[in-house]
Amino acid sequence: MQKKLNKTEKMKNIKPVRTKGDYKAALERIEELIAQNPKKGTDAYDELDIIGTLVSAYEDIHYPIEAPDPVEAVRYMMEEEGLKPKDLVTYFGSKGNVSEFFSHKRKLSLRVIKALHDNFNLPYEVLIA
Repeated sequence: MQKKLNKTEKMKNIKPVRTKGDYKAALERIEELIAQNPKKGTDAYDELDIIGTLVSAYEDIHYPIEAPDPVEAVRYMMEEEGLKPKDLVTYFGSKGNVSEFFSHKRKLSLRVIKALHDNFNLPYEVLIA
């Protein structure tokens, strides 16, 4: 007969995620917990929250996501907004400036960065890169 673990004993079984093996095991456990569809406030929900946090920290260190290139970010925003390069002339000042930016020949000025941020909610961190 298997001994039923109390909450403290269950939490002792949670280990840091330091290696690729730890990472894979944590992902498998997350899948198991998600399959249980745990309700907020339950032990399974708490365990899922803790393991998810550990996995997230591991991924931040070992699989960082770099900020997108400003040109790619603006292109993506244009696609989402249904805009053409000519629609950005208001912010860039001229068609030539827009063209130079998209061909990586011109960086964004502070005025353009502020305008793109204010009008399209593009993060400053992405535009400054």
